[in-house]
Amino acid sequence: MTIWVNEQIDPCGLIYSCIACRDEQAAQDCHQTWTKNLTEEQKQQGWITRLRTVESWDEVPVNALKLSY
Repeated sequence: MTIWVNEQIDPCGLIYSCIACRDEQAAQDCHQTWTKNLTEEQKQQGWITRLRTVESWDEVPVNALKLSY
């Protein structure tokens, strides 16, 4: 099973926001929105968005919002 994990990471490398789901299109849409909504100031400070996949819910960060679709 593939699970898509969206992460918004602050300049210190800490996960600020995280959403996980099994729907690739929903994950892509979320990632594009998060990336688009980063301000130039945030980008200069080192904020990033990351989209990655994992194979089980056990690999998803604990603080993630986990969507069932």
